Amino acid sequence: MLEPRTHGFAAWCTTAVRVATGVLFITFSLGKFVDHAKESADFHRYGIPAPEVATYLVGALELVGGALLVVGLLTRPAAALLAANLVGAIATAGRVEGGSFHLGVAPTMLVAMLFLVWAGCGYLAVDRTLLTRAPA
Repeated sequence: MLEPRTHGFAAWCTTAVRVATGVLFITFSLGKFVDHAKESADFHRYGIPAPEVATYLVGALELVGGALLVVGLLTRPAAALLAANLVGAIATAGRVEGGSFHLGVAPTMLVAMLFLVWAGCGYLAVDRTLLTRAPA
C-alpha cells in the first residue's frame, strides 16, 4: 500500500500531477484566508453549515494538503482528504453556481486526487525517501 505504483516516465508524470495540484490547492486556500468574508458569504450561499468556521477549515485542509502534495509527504492520505473536499465543492458550489470552475476544474482535480491515491507519490517525494530508508 505504501509503495508507489508508477516507475520510470510514469513516475515523473505522477510527480508533475502531485506538485501541480498541490500548488493549485495552496493557491485556492489563500483566498479563504485573504478574502475570508467573501468566501464565507459564498459558503453560506452554497448552504454549508457554519460558513465562517467551514471556510477556515476548508482553507486549512487545502493549505496543509497542498503543501503535503508539493513535498510528497503522506501523499495518499492527503490526496484522499482533498478528494473528499472536492466532492463537497462539486456537490455544493457546483450545484448552486455551476460554471467552468466548479464543474470543470474541480472534477478534473478530483480525478487527479483519485489518481494520486492509487499511484502514490512519484519521484522527488519525502514518501519515496522514507520508503527507501526504511529497514526491510
